[in-house]
Amino acid sequence: MRRTFGEVTVELVQGDITAQPDVDAVVNAANAELRTGGGVAGAIHRAAGPGLAEEAVPLGPIAPGEVVLTGGHGLPNAHVLHALGPVHGRDEPADELLASCYRRALELADEHDLTSVAFPAISTGAFGYPLRPATEVALATIRDVAPSLRSVRLVRMVLHGAGDLEVHEDVLGSLDEPGS
Repeated sequence: MRRTFGEVTVELVQGDITAQPDVDAVVNAANAELRTGGGVAGAIHRAAGPGLAEEAVPLGPIAPGEVVLTGGHGLPNAHVLHALGPVHGRDEPADELLASCYRRALELADEHDLTSVAFPAISTGAFGYPLRPATEVALATIRDVAPSLRSVRLVRMVLHGAGDLEVHEDVLGSLDEPGS
């Protein structure tokens, strides 16, 4: 499914975040220390190789809602945007911190003249953020930031399972236009 907000296309796909060769940057659902972990962070670090941790770890720790940029190393992408999402029930206000991950990643991509970014569903795995509320925050934030972006033209949400994709399709289809 695709939807356009201004000049930015939001695309939803089921797949592997480490296998998105046509985007400039992938977003890592990182841990505070920017180390290899489980889930998305583990997959990205395994695919990128040890150089990613060597570059990323000195940039940490980061706080929930913060994002840093590194090279892609062994990934097919030039860059990785490392975003620390909130742990549901612990990091508050969770919705604002989660929105900050998406907003800051897009702003940082734009500052570096990137044209495309692939996101996972940040905080919905081990960090326990319920999928539908997280999806509503993510897609509304992308919609709201889109008009201010000068270089980013494609935002892809890469979802792990069919159920995740269905929830994202439902939420994306129901979003109002920016400013409505």
